[in-house]
Amino acid sequence: MLPFAIVDVFALPSPTPAPGGAGAAPMPYTGNQLAVVYEAEALTTEQMQAIAVEFGYSETVFVLPPTTGEADYRARIFTPTEELPFAGHPTVGAALAAVGSGRVEPRGATVVQECAAGLMTLELDGSAAKLTSTAIEVGLALDPAAAAAACGLDASRVIGTPQTAGAGYAHNFVRLADADVAAAVDTPGHLEKVYLFSFDPETNAVHGRLFHLGVGEDPATGSAALALGVHLVDQGLVSGDGTHTYAIAQGAEMGRPSAMLGEVVVEGGKAVSVSVTGSVAMVAKGELVTLPSGR
Repeated sequence: MLPFAIVDVFALPSPTPAPGGAGAAPMPYTGNQLAVVYEAEALTTEQMQAIAVEFGYSETVFVLPPTTGEADYRARIFTPTEELPFAGHPTVGAALAAVGSGRVEPRGATVVQECAAGLMTLELDGSAAKLTSTAIEVGLALDPAAAAAACGLDASRVIGTPQTAGAGYAHNFVRLADADVAAAVDTPGHLEKVYLFSFDPETNAVHGRLFHLGVGEDPATGSAALALGVHLVDQGLVSGDGTHTYAIAQGAEMGRPSAMLGEVVVEGGKAVSVSVTGSVAMVAKGELVTLPSGR
């Protein structure tokens, strides 16, 4: 039997203050669902993949002992169709769930996660965590017609230059008017990991949606929130050296509204560091009493 927890990552703040006056508590049943499976060292990759299919969430994460003294734990992350080297909401969710369960002891207010993409450091603050990446990647421009087709729209609806960008995991970014973001339809067969978004340059407010091949629409995407900071700087939507923040609303179209706070540090006109902060709500705990057959 393997213990697991179900948490909601990048949950909205509750109108009810957290105990002790620590501000708004995260609201369960908002944000992105995540299954966190513990004590899974004996499982094969095939078994982990089968368990991810069983949960059916956009990702399932397995918390394992680290292989390096630099890390506090190791994470393997699976969608229902594949293993990922890194993903944002499983990283934030696994950190807070593992610490909350007593299985991981933070180093002061930080934990270090080992995953296939490398070491990830998270700053913890109650039910919230801040994930930072310096793995800046600015990719090539995309064909506007292909980008628009992936959203079920005409190329004339695309604003600026659609482009690939990453900060640990690359996404294809397509800027649209806010109404077009809401009206867009996931249309597979054109691009993978399409992040469509509107951006208000006066408030730095973002309305985003992710269409992910094999997963469908994602209610909150931490890796895209990180990469979006890179894209905003490269496109000149955020400019000037220093630290800039941007607030992301995602998931409302799915009935799973979420909230993420992005941060990008600019030096010499280039993004050098990006962060995403969000809260995690505990929803359920249980045990896997039957495991898939091993191979």
